[in-house]
Amino acid sequence: MTPHTEVRGPGDILQLTMAFYGSRALISAVELDLFTLLAGKPLPFEELCDRAGIHPRGARDFLDALVALGLLDREGEEIYRNSPVADRYLDRRKPGYVGGYTRLADTKLFPVWARLTDALRTGEKQVPSQGGFFGGYADPEAARGFLGAMDAVNGGVGHSLASALDWTEYSSFVDLGGARGNLAANLHGAHPHLQATCFDLPEMEPFFQEHMKSLETTDHVRFVGGDFFTDALPRADVFIVGHILHYFGLRQREALVARIHQALAPGGVVLVYDRMIDDDRRNAALSLLGSLNMLLTSDEGREYTPAECVRWLSGAGFTDIRTTAVSGPDTLAIGRKPR
Repeated sequence: MTPHTEVRGPGDILQLTMAFYGSRALISAVELDLFTLLAGKPLPFEELCDRAGIHPRGARDFLDALVALGLLDREGEEIYRNSPVADRYLDRRKPGYVGGYTRLADTKLFPVWARLTDALRTGEKQVPSQGGFFGGYADPEAARGFLGAMDAVNGGVGHSLASALDWTEYSSFVDLGGARGNLAANLHGAHPHLQATCFDLPEMEPFFQEHMKSLETTDHVRFVGGDFFTDALPRADVFIVGHILHYFGLRQREALVARIHQALAPGGVVLVYDRMIDDDRRNAALSLLGSLNMLLTSDEGREYTPAECVRWLSGAGFTDIRTTAVSGPDTLAIGRKPR
């Protein structure tokens, strides 16, 4: 867990107040496709501005701000190149690309966060009741961008899950809410003996089939469409529940954990990961702010602590429960169904 930031004076308060400046600069750079443009080779200042369509006024300040933010490197006074992290995650042509999430922030998060005070006063979400926060999948290109960003964000978690268990003891797993199946495909790749299933809403299936084809894993991961709460869950030895429980209220969380317990084979295991808040509720600033995002975008959702998750798993009948930090801000809880 990252310790909470010490605010020492008005300068720190102003820096926090203006934190959105850097966010907006990154989003504009993604909109200009700057990092993809620089992925091929470094470019001199004037050529970069010309090819990216950046007006001379403000151009140097903009590019040097990206240098100061660690997203670009500059050679001398004129030559700009991507920083290593930008080259890996912000080149649109690479599989680790997270730029889709920056576009989500621009079109969805910025507007809804402007209504945080209203949400705090009313306790109500600030997005339309119909269509959901993401507007469904009516815009396939926008959906692909978001799903690609989620795949990149969850990549580290997938790596951790591959070593979280002795997978030789199990023969099958279900990734609940597994979207287009990226984590399931990667986990199957690490442990090819596993029967892999991705369970998500039926409208996700075309994106799943498209992505599995691109990964050449069409025959290794199956898709099952359905609703978490009303449709039968597939039987399996392991259930993975990532970034799911935080979207629902307490009763739905408890009900879903109970349904997973029922669907698991005796001796099976559930793996729950989310951006959990530290039990002391002092240090995980991003998770606490993420909980406010759930206030803004869901009916009853919020982030939760490892202790709360342990309580829900125990209440459903799981034993040998343990929690551990995994990739980035995520925490993993593991529980076993008795034989």
